[in-house]
Amino acid sequence: MPKPVFREERCKGCELCRDACPQKIIVMSDTFNSKGYQPATCPDNLKCIGCALCAKACPDVVIEIYK
Repeated sequence: MPKPVFREERCKGCELCRDACPQKIIVMSDTFNSKGYQPATCPDNLKCIGCALCAKACPDVVIEIYK
């Protein structure tokens, strides 16, 4: 089963990954990282299909998909 992993400290909250996700399972966190951004996260990893479109859309290489 694929698992998306987000490096939340590197995320700038651009939301490009959220827009790219066909499953619409990526949300912006309620908390802030040390740089003051609301990082992207995936609260329901079980719905991830492993397409990696989120990782490809991320300009800061924040997301890795483990299969």
